[in-house]
Amino acid sequence: MAGLIVAVSGSEPGGSQTVAVSETECGKGFTPPEPGRQTFQMHNTGDKTSEVYLVDPATNAVYGEIEGLAPGTTRDLVATVAGGSYAWRCVPTGGKAVTSKAVRVSGGAGAKAVVPVSEKDLAAPLAAYRTYVEQGLATLVTQTRKLSDDVSAGHLDAARADWLTAHRTYSSLGAAYGTFEDFDQKINGRPDGLPGGVNDKDFTGFHRLEYGLWHGQSADRLKAPAQQLADDAAGLRKAFPTQTFDPGDLPLRAHEILENTLQFELSGDADQGSGTELATADANLAGTRELLTVLKPLLTTRAPKLLPTVDADVARVQKLLDAAHHGDSWTPVDRLDETARDRLNGATGQLLEDLAPIPDLLEIRKSA
Repeated sequence: MAGLIVAVSGSEPGGSQTVAVSETECGKGFTPPEPGRQTFQMHNTGDKTSEVYLVDPATNAVYGEIEGLAPGTTRDLVATVAGGSYAWRCVPTGGKAVTSKAVRVSGGAGAKAVVPVSEKDLAAPLAAYRTYVEQGLATLVTQTRKLSDDVSAGHLDAARADWLTAHRTYSSLGAAYGTFEDFDQKINGRPDGLPGGVNDKDFTGFHRLEYGLWHGQSADRLKAPAQQLADDAAGLRKAFPTQTFDPGDLPLRAHEILENTLQFELSGDADQGSGTELATADANLAGTRELLTVLKPLLTTRAPKLLPTVDADVARVQKLLDAAHHGDSWTPVDRLDETARDRLNGATGQLLEDLAPIPDLLEIRKSA
């Protein structure tokens, strides 16, 4: 990954210079470049794989980077250079960061560098999001218990309403799915890939109950799956405080939640009979909005124009989802007219495009 966060102009890169990367020669060969878009040939002369950063030595802000430059190899790093100070920082695997002598380039303003994010920077957003998830899991336990009780009592109409309520709660916690370990598959797994499909013994959780509740299965047949779902929800709530939540997951999930929504919900692939894909998409959008809220302080200082754009995108998608919500019911995806479906897919795609820079902007660069 080279020059991932630098601003790219439409011009061709200028002439290149070869710069050495190692524990002892970081930046050897670096001379003040001309302003404009430049290519630097980064050659690892050491014996360890290295991370390479073009930085502002005064602030540690990053203009460009290469990850995993192997010994003896050369890779291009393209960056837009303007007036300011520049230096190379080389971080060999298992070694200490080495920073080259800085050079000064005359000229006007150019590409905006991005101040690196550390685990410490993400500590407060992570704590806030963990609290959000813990509250959501407490609600989920209550809701899945009620769902199980209604199934046991044979109240299947009530159970269908309970199912949707509980599934929306779970679907709003998307940024934590990677932390949930095996519980996510138990609670929200689909039958895709199971030898027995919807009849497989390992098909459990919300989608197992969805299939049964909307395909005429009896309360007696659904008692065990409903009880298992309630037990798994309680087990997840108990386990979550001790589960490892990688802070780097927060920026990644800002994009991935709705990426999965587009792939599974808006395509109709996840539906097991309820036709409530858009209700799930609405819950996914709420989860994304919560995630953006906790990340806002970091994003505002690094990309001040990004959040207003994303907020407008979110509002556009929300309006389209609201149009498919009628009281207690939701229009199934396959019953949307062609224009409405195209608009929803297009608006979600635009939102994803505008969310795409967040994982790179907030990537943890421990050594930069």
